[in-house]
Amino acid sequence: MKRIEIYFSRFLPIVLLSISSLGQQAAPAQQTVPTPGIPSTGFTGLDGYRARRIAVFTDDYGQLARYREANAALRPPAAGENRVVFFGDSITDIWKLEDSFPGKPYVNRGIGGQTTPQMLVRFRQDVIDLHPKVAVMLAGTNDIAGNTGPMRSEDIEADLASMAELARAHGIHMVLASLLPVHNYTEKSKDFFAQRPMARILELNDWIKKYCAENNLVYLDYFSALVDDKGMLKKDLADDGLHPNAAGFKIMAPLAEAAIEKAMK
Repeated sequence: MKRIEIYFSRFLPIVLLSISSLGQQAAPAQQTVPTPGIPSTGFTGLDGYRARRIAVFTDDYGQLARYREANAALRPPAAGENRVVFFGDSITDIWKLEDSFPGKPYVNRGIGGQTTPQMLVRFRQDVIDLHPKVAVMLAGTNDIAGNTGPMRSEDIEADLASMAELARAHGIHMVLASLLPVHNYTEKSKDFFAQRPMARILELNDWIKKYCAENNLVYLDYFSALVDDKGMLKKDLADDGLHPNAAGFKIMAPLAEAAIEKAMK
């Protein structure tokens, strides 16, 4: 009897494990397919952001749904109305235009986190179809960061040029803004700063300025007004090193207004 007990104590777990394995092999239809991994960018915060955006990237890459209802509700410009669309990423998205430009027919069509290929997808719906006289575009910092994957500078430039050409074809005066500098003066600014090498920001700004000069477009230079003596965004203008606060937008507003007036002419 004792030998039987020893036998079962030794071999019963193995038998049960084998039966369990057979059961799993017999029902492959119940197994879930793992979600394909997203290559790491080397930045935990950016990796988390990209993982959370899978639904956007697969279901509505340009985020056309964001302003669909607002666009449908927006009436055509009245006679003599100088409508302006501010177009871009989160820096535009968070800008309270009604505070900076009270009484002006200025429309905000910024979407946080977007890159230029995403903006190109929605350019017709969120700019052309609104029939503005002027479009002010601030874009490219998220491309450099790699929000939608690695981006070559020449591809960012191609997207900006495509949108500028679309605007021209539809009689819209385009204002192209420089990218803003970034800083790493605070703890929460360090990732944003590391993701956006200053050399690439300067390179893209040089291209934007040159492109505007060669194509008779207005270049809006935010960079020079916001940079400090170390070549970074002034500390008191952005808590996270990237997004302007009220003080930052207070500097940017008259620069944008002057660029709009120049484009109108």
